[in-house]
Amino acid sequence: MRRTVFMLLGIMWLMGVLIGCHSSGEEQVTDSDTNHQDNSDQAEGDNSDEDEKVQIKLHTHGNEASYNWSETIPAFEEAHPNIEVELVILSEKGDTNEALQKLDLAASSGEQLDVLMFSDPASYAQRVDLGMVAPIDKFIEEEGYDVTEEYKVNTQLGDQYYALPGKFNPWYVLVNKDHLDEAGLEMPTDWTWDEFAEYANQLTTEDHYGTYFHGPQNGGWMEYLKLALASKQEGTELLKEDGSSNFKDPMFKKTLELRWQMEKEDQSATPYTDIMSQQLHYRDTFFNQNASLVMIGSWMNTELGGTDQFPLDFNVGIAPYPKNHSDDEGGYTPVTTDYMAVASNSEHKEEAYQFIRWYTTEGQMVQGKNIPSWNGVDDEDLESIVHTILADTNNPEKVDTEALISVLKHSKASKLTPPAPYQAEIYEMANVEYEKLIYGEQNIDATINAMHEKAQKIIANNE
Repeated sequence: MRRTVFMLLGIMWLMGVLIGCHSSGEEQVTDSDTNHQDNSDQAEGDNSDEDEKVQIKLHTHGNEASYNWSETIPAFEEAHPNIEVELVILSEKGDTNEALQKLDLAASSGEQLDVLMFSDPASYAQRVDLGMVAPIDKFIEEEGYDVTEEYKVNTQLGDQYYALPGKFNPWYVLVNKDHLDEAGLEMPTDWTWDEFAEYANQLTTEDHYGTYFHGPQNGGWMEYLKLALASKQEGTELLKEDGSSNFKDPMFKKTLELRWQMEKEDQSATPYTDIMSQQLHYRDTFFNQNASLVMIGSWMNTELGGTDQFPLDFNVGIAPYPKNHSDDEGGYTPVTTDYMAVASNSEHKEEAYQFIRWYTTEGQMVQGKNIPSWNGVDDEDLESIVHTILADTNNPEKVDTEALISVLKHSKASKLTPPAPYQAEIYEMANVEYEKLIYGEQNIDATINAMHEKAQKIIANNE
């Protein structure tokens, strides 16, 4: 079914491109016939600066409250007076699913598309596969920089680049420092998954668990089923880059062993049955001090100091995402970003590229809403952004700001594995098999074998 949907989207997209190209061609002939005299007059030097400006459209899921477009776009236009940006907000409430549906409709109807913003790797990779997005390698080569050195997030698909990363939201571990002090433990600054499990075990008391894992749930929050995989430089997904099953990776088995040990043997993790039956949430769990360690994404930066809804009554520390082995490079973690791309049917690809390049560098500083993926942000800038974000919380003084800055500074994303169109089907299957494990219906080896075999069937059915 999913494959059929994307094939239909692809056909609609191609029809839109053809219609757009045909219409464009007719307009050129008409203009040539009717405006010959006007063109002659303009040749005498009657052009204005306004006529020379190129207008591009930015289609985005980001609303004004979250992205501060009212200051960001004028700043770009001031730096690039020959380019005007028309903002098209696809969802006023920031709903990414609504935004994607409207973007696909705009593409299929032949509307002008120039700059596209995607909120997750699956949406990005799928639209690249549909031919909606143009490669930008030639612009990168002309400018002469290395994307992997310039940015913390690797957006490469295959051997080409189709997008540059905007914000940088790495995952980290929230730490209840009061619990840490009571247990006589040092604040972790570099640790492994085994040490994480040991900390959680020592932090567990009659009043709270050592840690809380918010997933997997109904095929979502799969980061919690890829703990050790995500600590690697590449091969972090449940499917390999070539589309084959990755369930036989030793680090996937390590994740299952870790989850089983912490919940069933050490009893240091909130039971999965409680999470599902009571519909527990990571915010309540952490701020109510029901767990000492909560691994989550750094979108939580805006809430670390407590809010009216979630008051903060203890001191908060931030620890890095754990490594697999003590001698590993470290710093690798799940990361969310905005994928800024150029539409394949844009008539202003160079100008669209100029916008995404500016937006993912200086533009992130102007916007002032998130930590940028751009490595051009120096330590002083990063500290300023963090302090600004925390200042909007109720008790910023209770947050270990230095630890937060250090973790953000040293976090980096693994190489992007292009998601398959049927990725959700793989996730749902893996979630079901994990529940069989955690509910004691099958052991770890049987779980891995079942996931691997069922993944192969899903892959074959979608070929």
